[in-house]
Amino acid sequence: MRCKRPLKLEFGCAAGKRFAQGFRRKGIGMDGGVSEISYSSKRTVVTECEWAGWHYYPGGDPYEDLVGPFYSRIDDKGPICAFRPERRHMNGGMFMHGGCIMSFADFCLFEIAREPLSQSGGNSVTATFNGEFVGAAVEGEIVECRGEVVKAGRSMVFVRGLITQGDNPIMSFSSVLKKTGSRKT
Repeated sequence: MRCKRPLKLEFGCAAGKRFAQGFRRKGIGMDGGVSEISYSSKRTVVTECEWAGWHYYPGGDPYEDLVGPFYSRIDDKGPICAFRPERRHMNGGMFMHGGCIMSFADFCLFEIAREPLSQSGGNSVTATFNGEFVGAAVEGEIVECRGEVVKAGRSMVFVRGLITQGDNPIMSFSSVLKKTGSRKT
C-alpha cells in the first residue's frame, strides 16, 4: 500500500495561508529563537501504510515539507532514516538530485544526534557539513541512512553517516551541529 503524502503542498496566493496554519504566535522558533511567528512541529508516529511505526514532522520545517516527507525510527542497530524518492526528487538524468540527497542528509544529522541534542534542550543548527557523492539513487526504491555520533561535547555534536539505496552507497557525510540557546530579541 502506498502512503498518501502527509502534507499537500499547493502554490499560489493561498500557499501562505496554508503554511500559516502550522504557525504559532509569539513562540520559540526551530532554532530556539523567540519570534512573533514561529513554525512549529510535533514528532508524529505514522499509523498506516508502508511507514507505519516510523516518525515524521508534519509542519516541522517548510523546506523539508517541500522536499520530503522524510521518516525516522530507532531499531536494534540505532537510528535509521528513510524515504522513497519520487519523480520530483530526480534531476535531468533521472537520478536523485544532489540537493535532495544533501537535504535528506541534513534531516538525518538531527535524528542521529537526537539523544545528545535533547539533553541540552534540543536547539541546534548545522555548523559544518561535508559530503561525498559516491553513487546514484533512482526513483521508487527506498533510500536509507544510518550514522553515529562521533563525539558529543558541551556545545557541539560531531556526526557522520552513510546514505544507501539497497546495498549501494549514495553519500557519505560528516557534520558538526552547534547547540544553541534561546535568542533574546
